[in-house]
Amino acid sequence: MERTEILAEHRPPGTTLEPQRFLINERYVNLVVVSTDQFRQRPQNELIQSGVKHEECLKETQTGLEHISPNRLFRWSHQSQCVPHAVMVSGVPGIGKTTLIQKFVYDWVTGKLYQRFAFVFSFRFRDFNRLGKVSLEEMILQQYPYLESQIGNILQDPERLLFIFDGLDESIHQIDFRSSKLTHPKQGADFGDIVVSLVRQSLLKGCSVLITSRPTRLASVDTGVFQRIADIMGFLHEDRMIFFKNFFGSEELSEKAFHYVQENDTLYTFCYIPSYCWIVCTVLSMCFKAQPTNTDQLMESLPKTVTQLFVTFVANILANHNQNTGDSHTARELLRSIGWMAEYGVMNHIIVFDERYLKSFSVRNDKHLFSSFIMESGQPSNVDYTFLHLTLQEFFAALAHFIDYNADRLQKTLHAAESYNDGRAEILLRFLCGLSDSSTRFLLKSHVGELSVQAAGDVITWIQHKITKEQKSAKKNLLNTFYYLHESRNKALVSQCIGSNKEVDFSNTPLTPLDFSVLSFILQSCKETDKVNLSFSNIESEGLRKLIPALHTIKNLSFVGNHLPNSSCPHLASGIRNNQTLRTLNLSGNNLKGPHFRDLMEALTTSHIFTLLLSDNNLTDSSCPHLASGIRNNRTLRTLDLSRNNLEGPYFQDLMEALTKSQIEDLNLNGNRLTDSSCPHLASGIRNNQTLRRLNLSKNNLEGPNFRDLMEALTTSQVVELRLRDIGLTDECAPSLELLSDSRSLSLLDLHNNRITDVGSESIWRLIFKSSSLKEILVSSELLSDEAKTKLQKLEGHHPGLKVFL
Repeated sequence: MERTEILAEHRPPGTTLEPQRFLINERYVNLVVVSTDQFRQRPQNELIQSGVKHEECLKETQTGLEHISPNRLFRWSHQSQCVPHAVMVSGVPGIGKTTLIQKFVYDWVTGKLYQRFAFVFSFRFRDFNRLGKVSLEEMILQQYPYLESQIGNILQDPERLLFIFDGLDESIHQIDFRSSKLTHPKQGADFGDIVVSLVRQSLLKGCSVLITSRPTRLASVDTGVFQRIADIMGFLHEDRMIFFKNFFGSEELSEKAFHYVQENDTLYTFCYIPSYCWIVCTVLSMCFKAQPTNTDQLMESLPKTVTQLFVTFVANILANHNQNTGDSHTARELLRSIGWMAEYGVMNHIIVFDERYLKSFSVRNDKHLFSSFIMESGQPSNVDYTFLHLTLQEFFAALAHFIDYNADRLQKTLHAAESYNDGRAEILLRFLCGLSDSSTRFLLKSHVGELSVQAAGDVITWIQHKITKEQKSAKKNLLNTFYYLHESRNKALVSQCIGSNKEVDFSNTPLTPLDFSVLSFILQSCKETDKVNLSFSNIESEGLRKLIPALHTIKNLSFVGNHLPNSSCPHLASGIRNNQTLRTLNLSGNNLKGPHFRDLMEALTTSHIFTLLLSDNNLTDSSCPHLASGIRNNRTLRTLDLSRNNLEGPYFQDLMEALTKSQIEDLNLNGNRLTDSSCPHLASGIRNNQTLRRLNLSKNNLEGPNFRDLMEALTTSQVVELRLRDIGLTDECAPSLELLSDSRSLSLLDLHNNRITDVGSESIWRLIFKSSSLKEILVSSELLSDEAKTKLQKLEGHHPGLKVFL
């Protein structure tokens, strides 16, 4: 009870270095935990990987994954079809694994859950890093010495025992879950062998085991021995709000802070991690305290990037320290030494340090500034040190290069960081790029003195080379370099690196809202980008909203196959309204049908778009009045693709009336379920239009008495290409086709895949023979005799350049 009822939380720097203490039930916020067995080698830094997958996994929990609360960890598992005795809980650094364990034990000790366990023994892997051979009994008694007289009896009933081991990733021992060696609790062995033997049930058969770990450690571990593997997904939107309210106390301040974070995708995305939430809240509370009334000044001072977040965090701690000591030299020396230790840890997967590391890197533990950044644990003779957060370790690793600049050392770090396939240095690289921005570095100047301008120059040169190389490589690598540029806030560098590139292509690459926010910054930093392809990129409404401010820099934009809903139309409308740059907008393969489609079409009237592609959008004839309004009042639109919708109906007439007032040259109505009753409306629109050059009516069902009206209208039109493929034509309609011979403009006629036989082919023969403009005709040959085919083929010599395709 004493160990678990209090949740210690670091006090915001600048007040006191004592941790703030809360009853765990007052402060604990529920975490989303899902049951999964998907542990593979991760090619990215865990925080980035989880940030990308977070929303995706949350959606998946509704279907494939099992959403489990902590009180169900040792209940029936659907995946393994048993009541698990060995459970692995995984999660990225700072996401709350240790806090989850603390709450689990507290709820047990207060009688809320798992009363089938008579004893719960909780250990940390890091506490056994320096331990030699030990037995299970000795291991228990080291932590629970008051059980010495009863330990033999306790271990006689394994089914009532739960062993918890926190932080597998902090163990220096190689732990192999494939085989176990121990059978008796008095046997001496390495700590790792004891854990494995408990998990595999060769030791204390029937006991239960709960282990926590970071995902990267699990990538190299055989996890098949666990009956349940649970992944902590962190905070949902509502949980983040609760955390902010708990932190600030004041509803006004918490709402103000949360609104700002919501508008900053980088910060909001990382807030799924509780420890990140704490850092963000801490920094914002510092900023609010510094600028309590001046709103404009406050907004300007708030961090925009992750680098600026950590710079502000550290600057405020240093401000408090220097105020007390007046010594910036001491602070600089400490940051230099812990920075080099931090970098060594990042590059070698070390997150737990001891006195040997402090001595090796000349780190002075002054108990004041030192303890603002680093936590201590363990007994005086065996103290372990960890950074407040893994990301803080990565930040200090980058900062060291700007405090203690050495050109060769920086180049070596950049080269090594790039070479790691497991992404261990990905955030370190982002921090290096973030610190290349002079305004970001300036925040630290008064506390630690000048930071190296040469280091900034080296990093910028590295980014330039990186962009040149990555533009020809995998799209994910290019996206990473966009993140470097985003952290750098260097718009001139972006324009120089990306501006000369005429095309940005992330098609078939699922992107997150945060990715779109970064992409938006990149595109806005370029004066103009010729083509941006975001087809099948999983953009959704949230990502679209982030991208809208960049639309005025793009000439040709493709959103094909993103299943954008009707609610996306207002965002699209705001992006194209009065846009002077956008010329082609491809929205095919979405789902824009609905009341908001009107907004998009109203915006079209003031845009300068030449080409609008709306195929496969589930549009019906009720969309036609809005389409009509858009094209009637637009002076630039030349190409409109409405293929594979369902426009048949009474309102189709509105669209055809608007066609007479438009400047459209290319109209695609392929696959719209149009019937013979639409032909008079088509005829009216075509007859009174002087600009239409290409018309595609394929894959409709136009056979019927009104088909002749359409053919008559085409004889006086300016249509050059007419596609009537697969429209259900039979011999009865063939004579109507003859009317097309009067057209002076028709050059290409596609009649492929209709049902015309030898009888109807006579009409086609006369059409070709009499036409003075036709250069190319495609005719179905499946129902024609060889004689009819030959007769049609011979017409190729009748007109110079004429081609008859059968």
